[in-house]
Amino acid sequence: MASHKDYLEYILDQLSGLDEISYRAMMGEYIIYYRGKVVGGIYDDRFLVKPTKSAVAMMPNADMELPYDGAKEMLLVDDVENREFLRELLEAMYDELPVPKRKK
Repeated sequence: MASHKDYLEYILDQLSGLDEISYRAMMGEYIIYYRGKVVGGIYDDRFLVKPTKSAVAMMPNADMELPYDGAKEMLLVDDVENREFLRELLEAMYDELPVPKRKK
């Protein structure tokens, strides 16, 4: 099942307090970037983030879910209504995320 553009727009609106939020459509789903780094994505109308140490610490009871078959598990963000929590989550995760590989 592909994600709906309405859900993407809702999540982007919730993240609007952060600078440099962007996304890229990929096979019916959406990859979410914060300041050029992949933080997670929208998969089947669920906001999933990479399980960094800070994300796990901030959401100790979060479900681990597969974004798609064959992928690594990610954390399900349940509290998408809380803009302040989302801002703090992405800011906390940022330094733990890998630097994007340069394109040749």
